[in-house]
Parts: sequence; C-alpha cells; structure tokens
Amino acid sequence: MLNYFSDNQDLEFTLKNLDLAEITGMLEKNYTTAEKFEAAPVDFKDALDNYERALKVIGEIAGERIEARSRTVDQVGAQFKDGKVIYHPLTLQNLADLTQAGLMGVMLGHEYGGLNFPCSVYTMMTEIVSRADASLQNIFGLQDIAETINFFGNDDQKNFYLPRFASGEFDGSMDLTEPDYGSDLQSVRLRAYQDEKGQWYLNGMKRFITNGCSKVHLVLARSEEGTTDGRGLSMFICEACPQLVVRRIEDKMGIHGVATCELQFNDVPAQLCGKRRLGLIRYVMSLMNGARVAISAQAVGIAEAAYRQARKYASEREQFKRSIDKFPAIYSMLSSMKVRLTAARALLYETTRVVDLRNTYTHLVEHGTPTDEDRAKQKYYTKLAAQLTPMCKALATESANSIAYDGIQIHGGTGYMRDFNAERYYRDARITNIYEGTTQLQIVAAIGGVMQRDADKRMEELFAIELPADLAALRDKLATLHAKQLEAVKFVSEKRTDDGSKDTAYHDLMARNLVEMETFIFVGLLLLRDGAICADRAPIAERYVLDAVAEFERRYLNVCSGDTKLIANHRDIIDY
Repeated sequence: MLNYFSDNQDLEFTLKNLDLAEITGMLEKNYTTAEKFEAAPVDFKDALDNYERALKVIGEIAGERIEARSRTVDQVGAQFKDGKVIYHPLTLQNLADLTQAGLMGVMLGHEYGGLNFPCSVYTMMTEIVSRADASLQNIFGLQDIAETINFFGNDDQKNFYLPRFASGEFDGSMDLTEPDYGSDLQSVRLRAYQDEKGQWYLNGMKRFITNGCSKVHLVLARSEEGTTDGRGLSMFICEACPQLVVRRIEDKMGIHGVATCELQFNDVPAQLCGKRRLGLIRYVMSLMNGARVAISAQAVGIAEAAYRQARKYASEREQFKRSIDKFPAIYSMLSSMKVRLTAARALLYETTRVVDLRNTYTHLVEHGTPTDEDRAKQKYYTKLAAQLTPMCKALATESANSIAYDGIQIHGGTGYMRDFNAERYYRDARITNIYEGTTQLQIVAAIGGVMQRDADKRMEELFAIELPADLAALRDKLATLHAKQLEAVKFVSEKRTDDGSKDTAYHDLMARNLVEMETFIFVGLLLLRDGAICADRAPIAERYVLDAVAEFERRYLNVCSGDTKLIANHRDIIDY
C-alpha cells in the first residue's frame, strides 16, 4: 500500500528530529487543553504520536487515491460553464477524502474543531499532497485563510467561520491581485464603502485568484477615499453571492485541477477583518508569508515526485546493454537532483520551525502575560522568519523548476511526451517561482535581513554543533565563506556613487548574489547538522557544501568587483 509519508525517509527524519517540543507545549497551553478536549495531547510524546498518525493518514490518501486520480484531473481540469466553475468529480472526491479524515482544519484550535497542529506539521501535509497532485494543494493549502481570520478576526467571525472551515463546509481564497496590479499591491483599487447603517460593500475587479470560486473570500480593498498607497487598504471577509461574479477562468500551463479566476465585485456585502488601514501593512503580509511557506512545500512536493519518476525511469531504461543510471552523465544528474531536493526540504522545515516560534510568541505577547524575555524572543523570531521565508521560497521553487527540468532530460524524448508524468511536473513547477511573489520579489524581501545580519545568531548556533572530523572540515569551509559574506555585505553597504551618495542601484543589482550566498552557508550548516545525526546523510551534506563553495566564490567575485557597467549600459544591450 502506497504511503507518501512512510515511504519518504527524509520526511520521517524531519519529523523525528525537528525540535517542536517548545512550540507544541505553547500551542497546547502546557498540555492543559487535554482537560477540555478529548483529542488534545497529554504530553509531547502524545502530540508527536498524533502528528505521525495524521501524516500517515494523509500519506495513504495521497499515495493510494490522490495520485491515482491526478492524470485525469490534469487532462480534464477545472471547467467554466454558464458562469460557474465546475471542479472535476475526482478533485471533489479528493477533497471529500481529506474532509472525512478530519484534515481541513489542521492548524485551527481544538475549540473550533481543528487539530491545533503547528505549521511545520501542516507543511509536511501540503508537501505530501503536492507530490500526488500539485493542483489539489492550491485548495487544501488555502487553510491559511482560516488562520488569518483566527489571527485577526473578531470573536463573532472566528466562531462563525472557523468551525465551518474545520469541518470542510467552507473553503477559501485570498483576493489580492488586480488586472493592473500584481506585485504592486499598494496600488490596489477595488473599492470598499459603507452605507448609512455601517454595512460594508465591495466594488471592483480581481484577477489571478486561485480557487476564486470559493465560499469565503479574504479581499484586499481600498477603504479610505482619497488614498493611493498601502495605508488606505483594509482586509474584508465576504462570501459567495450573486453579486460576486466569476467572469472567467484562466487557461493555464499547469495546475489544471484548480480554477484561477477573474472576479467582478458588484456591491458585494462584506465584513471588515481586523482594523482599518492595516489590510496590506499587517494582514496581507502575514497571509502572504503563510502562502509563501505553502508554495515552498508545494515546490518540494513536486520536486520529490519529479526526482522519483526520473530515478525509476533511469533504473529501468536500458541503453548499450545497461541501465542508463550507470552512466556518469545520468547518475551525476540524479545525485544533483537529490542534493537540491534535500537542501530545499532542510531549509523549508527550519523556516516552518521559526515561523511556529514567531506565531506562538506573538500570540503570547498579544494575548498572554509575556515577560521581557518573551518579548525579545518574539522580536527575534519575527525578524528571522522575515528573512528565512523568502529565502526558502526562492530556493525551493527554483530547485523544483531545475529538478523537474532535469527529470524531463533524463527521460529523453519520452519525457517530452505525455506518456509519463515528467512533463506535468515541469508544467506544475513553473508557476511556483511566480505566484505569491516571484523569485525576484523574494530577493527584495530577504535582502534586508541579509544586510542587517538577522540570521547570524542562528548560524552561530549551527556553527557550534559538535561534528565528526570529516564534517567539521566541511564546516571550516563554510566558516571561510561566512567571513567572505560579511566582507561582501560590508562592501555593498559602503559602496558610493561618484557624488558620494549610497549606491542603491549596485545594492539592488547585487541583492540576488548576496541572498544566494547567504543561503549556501545557512543550508550547508543545516545539512551538516543532519549528517551528524544520521551518517547516511553525510554524503549529501558533503556534496552540497563542495558545490556551494564553487557557486559562492563566483558570486563573491561578482559582488566585490564593484563593476557598475551593467547599470550604465543595460539599455544598450537590451535595445540592440
């Protein structure tokens, strides 16, 4: 019987070794929740058993049912007829299976009928689902909508919506993008206005809305007349109704199983979620960060599927009287794919651990009786999460694209055909480094933390881990890179133009190099840590670090060259 959790020793290793004890204890209020809720764990061991059981359940659903249905779902896709989105019956069956298993309110509290699991475990679930059918994750993974209402909604909103999300009665969408404003959310125009009784209404257009046919919508809208920036935007909750029209669905390259909708709001009744003016500044940024973690997991799931398909094909395909995985050209590609996959997963779950700590300490600071130490931790984890989340999305999604690309190459001509799933993995992977912020925007989000050295404390902890001699030698290489990274950051921060002003153009041009250099060091330390725990993982850590040294040096030389020619003459190149 196929189980997409139990057959993945990397995920099992992650669950076993990810430090969730502090997080779980805070989520379960020192395990006093067990006094009120039968399903709540009595201690950390009990909680860990709950996590593992749930992961095995979703692993079996994914391996036995969702994957078997995925080709048909991809071939037929979501349909649009007479103004209605029609999901494939197999997609609906997938959702019914997940609902019946009680997996639609994974992070919601026990009081709302949820499992009260940490983000880290939920992320493992989204990875597992994505491996089976990436498009299904775009519906299952929108549980972040409920989490946003939980974080920022009032009690009436939470009591009404959250139990219905947990039961699977409600699904959600986040309605942010507009026809002329994709990444530039501060320019959103969809209008929110109140009548004389204080009832809010929404008027305008949204585009590229994943699962825009949902029952519940979180909508970013301009509530303050006369404003043109992010401070005039608020977050609203509305429900599907005749005034909310799906105008069409997009004809997409991949993720065919989920509808991507263009929406028209014609005086749609809505409720304010949270406070006015904080829609973009606080609420959407929180929602987007959760979505970026989910897309990172989607990317890792697709990469896992692509790698396994390629490995299986290479072991079975014979040329010149031997299987092609015996040829250096192929086994080097497979090895690289596995290293990139493992690296992306290591950063993903380090990121989710930090996100969990940020969330639990933020809740304590805002709703509990925090100490000064608690406040300091909340501030620290907030900054660290702000750097790691975009770093993670950049690495995971770019890795998924390259792994899916190599997967097709290993299949040769058959990979270009629809006979195998290799081409679907490539099509599905391609969106991951675009939506919820392109890789270029992830660099913009991460570079501030790199320049301010927000991850140095965590890297110091990782550098201090006791390692066997062979891995310690690799750590020394990373220490050398870290010293060079500090030099590069200093060089860019101090670089000036001819008139003596800060060279912001050079800073922006070199941002991707600096973020990727930081990623090489941070992920290398994570893999060395894991190699010390399990010797079988050491070869992956070694390969990653040795490759990272070469890649780092190229970027380091580029950053410290001070070469500004591209800034001066890029139009000459582009316009030739």
